[in-house]
Amino acid sequence: MQFINIVVLPLLEGLLYTFLFFIITLIASLPLGLLISFGSKSKILPIRWAVRCLVWVIRGTPLMLQILFLITAPGLLSQVLGLGFRFAIREQWQYFMMVCVAFTINYSCYFSEIYRGGIQSVPAGQYEAAQVLGMTKSQTFSKVIFLQVVKRIVAPMSNEIITLVKDTALSSVAIHLDMFTVAKEIVNLQPKYFLWPLVLSAAFYLIFNGIVTVLLGKLEKKLDYFKV
Repeated sequence: MQFINIVVLPLLEGLLYTFLFFIITLIASLPLGLLISFGSKSKILPIRWAVRCLVWVIRGTPLMLQILFLITAPGLLSQVLGLGFRFAIREQWQYFMMVCVAFTINYSCYFSEIYRGGIQSVPAGQYEAAQVLGMTKSQTFSKVIFLQVVKRIVAPMSNEIITLVKDTALSSVAIHLDMFTVAKEIVNLQPKYFLWPLVLSAAFYLIFNGIVTVLLGKLEKKLDYFKV
């Protein structure tokens, strides 16, 4: 019972926050990545270059650095401008939101490149055929192109989503709610259980990743009717 109270229950609570963090990041970054991919293909030159520059910066710098930048930038900006700004919420939740923003921006940029590659892989003849049928650009994308793009990007998207599960551990540089941080704290405070928190954390991550892998595999099979 002591083992359950000291090790298992805190890890399960940390797993809950890790899952919440994963879901928020995934739900926000998938549509945002599509918008960024449209921006990177925009015919308006300033927008195209601004978006591509953002993607280049995000993909070229470590995610941990981006997290640290976002959690320190508001305070530094407040001091520089003399605003005396204060967040009206608890510090841990302030950091939680900032880490979610950092992950969302990071994964949106990676997803945008996958979207862009999927869109560009669709033969030009499909666009021309839709144009001949009198379809608008929005109709062409939503009714002809999009589902084919989804089929083509499921595999690379799956890899990024699985990486996201593991990358949630990086949130430990800013917040103390996730499972990885809880495991480290148990190891530091309860030396006699020094191995179990790490073993159980690894098992939870494996199970989490296994569930995600199965769900994405089923999605890929469901889209098999698109032969590309």
